[in-house]
Amino acid sequence: MSYSDASSPTFNSIATILETDFKVERSAISPATALSDLGLDSLALMEFVFAVEDAFHLRIPEDRLDPREAGITLQRLCEVIDTESSGTATARPAQPAEVPA
Repeated sequence: MSYSDASSPTFNSIATILETDFKVERSAISPATALSDLGLDSLALMEFVFAVEDAFHLRIPEDRLDPREAGITLQRLCEVIDTESSGTATARPAQPAEVPA
């Protein structure tokens, strides 16, 4: 999946976390935005990664994505999340079936 635009569900979830929990302006959030350009200090950056992991119910191995590494973009984060999600059966909780009324 390509993240050249900001319409993917993964990207939108990440953008919401940045806006809501880390008070990053929406105009500063795009797939090409480097994590280092979000205005977060190193502690906040790690907290952001933990928040993303919690939101997607997965753990991102450091060998797949080290947020301290220069040049990591939100697009790259989306790619890693989707790869990790597809590789684990418990990545996303099953949605309860709708019971007709």
